[in-house]
Amino acid sequence: MTIAAIEGEALDLLAGRPLVVLTGAGLSTDSGIPDYRGPGAPSRMPMTYQEFVGSAEAQQRYWARSHLGWQRMGRAVPNHGHRALAALDPQLLITQNVDGLHEAAGSRALVALHGRVADVVCLTCRTTSSRAALERELDALNPQWLERHGWVESRPDGDVDLDDTHDFVVPRCPCGGPLKPDVVFFGENVPPERVARCYAAVEALGPSGALLVAGSSLTVMSGLRFVKRAAAGGTPIVIVNRGETRGDPLAAYKLEVGCSEFLTRLCTRAAGS
Repeated sequence: MTIAAIEGEALDLLAGRPLVVLTGAGLSTDSGIPDYRGPGAPSRMPMTYQEFVGSAEAQQRYWARSHLGWQRMGRAVPNHGHRALAALDPQLLITQNVDGLHEAAGSRALVALHGRVADVVCLTCRTTSSRAALERELDALNPQWLERHGWVESRPDGDVDLDDTHDFVVPRCPCGGPLKPDVVFFGENVPPERVARCYAAVEALGPSGALLVAGSSLTVMSGLRFVKRAAAGGTPIVIVNRGETRGDPLAAYKLEVGCSEFLTRLCTRAAGS
């Protein structure tokens, strides 16, 4: 069977069924945000939660890099894939991405599994605040930082490749506590209420619904567990991702095609079904 024929069968399976969609970093590459594990992506080790909370130096390094990366991620706009998913309006859209592009595209029933990089939380008093406000303060405290280091290479999750961060000034919460982006770092647990909502949506699909995975390698359990739960309930699974995923053995269809193109075609097919 040709690739086109396999894709056609996958589109037929998905169109007209109740859907839960799980998205990963591969969906946002068309918006200029690099991913961790896509074909050709260099090996990267993101900062862990334990490293971040372990020292003021680690927090300084994180914010110095993230302040630069925000200038790029903060300007990213939704691509055709994000807009197609907003139009499809699945039963639930679960995203592992922290870039906020699904929200910007207008998706409604949404769980941002790992949070949003546009929000900031104090690790002491747990007050949340706007990243945009923090960015203005970082600019004021670190004049010329962007001009000095604006050339460095972008990394996923609003990070950049920069080692010289010793003179970067990081503000603290008014309570004196350290500030962290309100996202789930590696080594940190996803809030249980988010997980419960996702499990409930997947379990409600049954054999008559479908789970679509778009742009995730499913390397970490935070996303793979929903694929496993769908498979256990007899729900057919379609995976669209360039490169292998840990969920491939459970998929009815695995397609190595572009996420934006596939989702656009699915949106057209569903509108005509």
